[in-house]
Amino acid sequence: MAEGGELKSIGIVDALEADIRAGRVPPGSRLPPQRAIAKALGVDLTTVTRAFNEARRRGLIDGKVGSGTFVRRLESGGSELFAAPAVDLSLNIPPQPAAAGLRHLIPETIADLLASEQGMLHLRYQESAGSVPDRAAGAIWLGDRIGDVKPSSLLLASGAQSALFAVCDCLVRPGETIAAGLVTYPGLTAIAQQRGYVLQPVAMDEDGIIPESFSELCERAAPKALYVVPSIDNPTTATLPEARRREIARIAREYRVALIEDDPYSSLLKHAPASFADLAPELTWHIETLSKCATPALRIAYVLAPSDAQALRLAGVLRAMNLMAPPLNAAVASRWITTGRLDDIRNAIREEAAARQAIARSLLGRFVYQSDPHGHHVWLTMPPYWRAVDLASHAERAGFAVVPSSEFAVSRTHPEAVRISLGVAGDRDSLTQALKLLAELLAQPVLPSKAIV
Repeated sequence: MAEGGELKSIGIVDALEADIRAGRVPPGSRLPPQRAIAKALGVDLTTVTRAFNEARRRGLIDGKVGSGTFVRRLESGGSELFAAPAVDLSLNIPPQPAAAGLRHLIPETIADLLASEQGMLHLRYQESAGSVPDRAAGAIWLGDRIGDVKPSSLLLASGAQSALFAVCDCLVRPGETIAAGLVTYPGLTAIAQQRGYVLQPVAMDEDGIIPESFSELCERAAPKALYVVPSIDNPTTATLPEARRREIARIAREYRVALIEDDPYSSLLKHAPASFADLAPELTWHIETLSKCATPALRIAYVLAPSDAQALRLAGVLRAMNLMAPPLNAAVASRWITTGRLDDIRNAIREEAAARQAIARSLLGRFVYQSDPHGHHVWLTMPPYWRAVDLASHAERAGFAVVPSSEFAVSRTHPEAVRISLGVAGDRDSLTQALKLLAELLAQPVLPSKAIV
């Protein structure tokens, strides 16, 4: 979910399309490998993978296993390109089922808001922390999972990545340490690289972060904060059991370590364990975006600070970063919360996610993987004859994309696995076809990329 990477990937695709239409890159041209492009442009591999996926969606390129990626031929009119778009299994966004009704609900809600007596206020500058009604609505939404949510300690941010950057800025100085799982959300890695933070890995198992490893790291490295995705972890899909959460909270209190609880998925669970914001409210900065339970297009995230004073400090950082969350989008989110429509959207997405997880289970069940019945992704362990980066490369040439574990790694040591996102595919049939191709790749030993003579 990082906004900066998305903007860079769109820029890459726009530049490629401009070169194709200008004739600078002729049809049939073979593109360099994604890693070579990432190195040449100074961006990460995920950004280039997103760019390739968007280029396929636009019909600009095509690829097959063993052949590479090639530029397609424009139709004579120059406005359309041949071939259907490929399926993206790399971007971890929620499915958008027809039952959610977003295609009609978004414009209808905006029109209704602007038509009201105070409607034009949504088009003006607002407080960096969010308007009073929007913070109150956010408190209602978080209140379903957190016992005591004070609107005065709650802020709005322009997406979870902005919120995470601002929280880290409040807690950590360059050169200081943030603890995180052995594999973690790449947006945190990007922030650490930008700000000069040191990321230290905490060992994980199928239930998530291991408390004993966190305690040992606290003793050895004195981290300022622990970053954790407690429910349906990205990328491993693990949900920390409540007993383990309580032990992590105890350790954080003992060593005075702040807890950054990035919690975009807990609203998808029907019975989520107690949040860190409940277990250790004085230490926890709780971030909850609507990107995973509704749509990333809203760019709305709620941040619950440990106190009113710390909320004011965070508001100052957000003001310096991007002034405010988009007010019209915030008003849409508030309307959906107060009318119950956000519950309906979340429930429709939850049901569609369960159906897609069932498809994944039917096609990938012979392999070792973790998932949650209502999550948007799968964490698949490589068979012994595959490396994750090799599988990702072969998948890209076959016309779809997965993300290797190296993109999530906090250290050089990490599991051989890939994250498979199920939400981007426009329908279940296209998802099924992509997962069938993936299963076929997984079932055969990796072939060398060139002949050995």
